[in-house]
Amino acid sequence: MIAPVFRPLIASKIQKGDGHPDHILCKLYARFTSVPHPDEDISRHLPGYMKTLLITPEGLEKLKAELDHLWRVERPDTTQKVSWAASLGDRSENADYHYNKKRLREIDKRILYLRKCIDELKVVHYSPFQEGKVMFGAWVEIENDKGLKNRFRIVGGEELIGVKDCISMDSPMAQALIKKEVGDEVMVKTPTRNFVWRIVKIEYQK
Repeated sequence: MIAPVFRPLIASKIQKGDGHPDHILCKLYARFTSVPHPDEDISRHLPGYMKTLLITPEGLEKLKAELDHLWRVERPDTTQKVSWAASLGDRSENADYHYNKKRLREIDKRILYLRKCIDELKVVHYSPFQEGKVMFGAWVEIENDKGLKNRFRIVGGEELIGVKDCISMDSPMAQALIKKEVGDEVMVKTPTRNFVWRIVKIEYQK
């Protein structure tokens, strides 16, 4: 039985011709982690997993860039819009005022969250000892017995937003692959069935 949270996602991907429902479900289950980002729909995540507090150097730079943009650009701009809208008088029917006030709260919430992430996340840099094995930050290519191939990078949960070719370190797929080598077969368990994949290639960004 397919979990209700996945049904609309699977239906949407089938309509787009993204593959067989079993393969779609496997990729969705492999990718999602349980701890949602404050600005994300909770339906994107599965319950019951602890989020590993790791991040790649590239991921950390993206968080810092987002924080800098929010603090130096978006927040001053939105604050100015709130002040301008407030100066127009009656706020009860002032749509601009209420919209930008809400946006300002969202920005402040996101800024606090990003600062906490940057302070708490541990950056994992490339090291030669990782070569030959699937570790955090690895690009992994896998193939099943039907010849279907997937390639993705194993990253931290905070790096999944806006990317298609990454999976969370806490996902079932990543947990099955960790410390395995090229040629190894792994079994990924999902609510509906188990999937067997063989590791074809392991690469690292240096």
